[in-house]
Amino acid sequence: MTFALKGPVLEGTLVRLEPLDHRHAADLAVAAREDRGTYDFTSVPRPDEVGAYIDDHLATAATGRLAPYAQVSLATGRAVGATAYWEPRSWRTDDALDAVEVGFTWLARSTQGTGVNAEAKLLLFRHAFEVWGVSRVDLKTDARNERSRAAIERTGARFEGVLRNWSRSFVPGEEGRLRDSAIYSITAAEWPGCRERLEDRVRAAAARWAEVRSA
Repeated sequence: MTFALKGPVLEGTLVRLEPLDHRHAADLAVAAREDRGTYDFTSVPRPDEVGAYIDDHLATAATGRLAPYAQVSLATGRAVGATAYWEPRSWRTDDALDAVEVGFTWLARSTQGTGVNAEAKLLLFRHAFEVWGVSRVDLKTDARNERSRAAIERTGARFEGVLRNWSRSFVPGEEGRLRDSAIYSITAAEWPGCRERLEDRVRAAAARWAEVRSA
C-alpha cells in the first residue's frame, strides 16, 4: 500500500491551515470575489464554483494523492485561500514518503503580501521534512507566471528547469492546451536554510501586523 496523504491542522501566528471542507465555502467565495488580476495563470474558482471546487478536491483527496487545505487568516478567522499537498512519491518503501509537491495555492488579493503565504509554506514544508521525513518538496508553476516564480524563489526553492507540455493550461482561452511548467524543489539538506529564511519573513510580517493592531 502506497503512502496516502492526510494533512493535519497546521497553525502559525498568521495563518491556520485546516483540511478543506464545505464549511469553508462561504469564506472562499468571498475571497474569490476580490480582484482577480493576479490569477491569470492560476486555477481559482469563481464564487459560484466554490462548491464544485471543494467537491473535486475532496474526491481527489479520497484517493490519497491530495491533501487540500483552506488557509484561514488568524487576524479575521476567515478562510482567505487554499493550498495543498499533492503527488506523494515513495521510492524506497511503500509506507514512507520520499517526496511531495506543494501546490494548488491561491489567496484573496487583500491577503497577498501579508506574510500568510510565507507562513503557510513554512508550515507545509516543516511538516513534510520534519514529520514525514521527505527528501524533497516540489513546487511548480506555469513557466510564464513571473509573479508565482518570484514567490517560489523567495522561499529558497531552487529552480530545476522547464518541463515542456507538462500539464494543462489554466489560462482563460487556452482550454484544452498544455503549458510548460517551471519546476522548483527544496531538498532535506537545503531545508534548514530555507526554514530560517521563511521564519525571518514570518517574524517581520507578524511584527507589521502587531503594529497595525496597536495603532
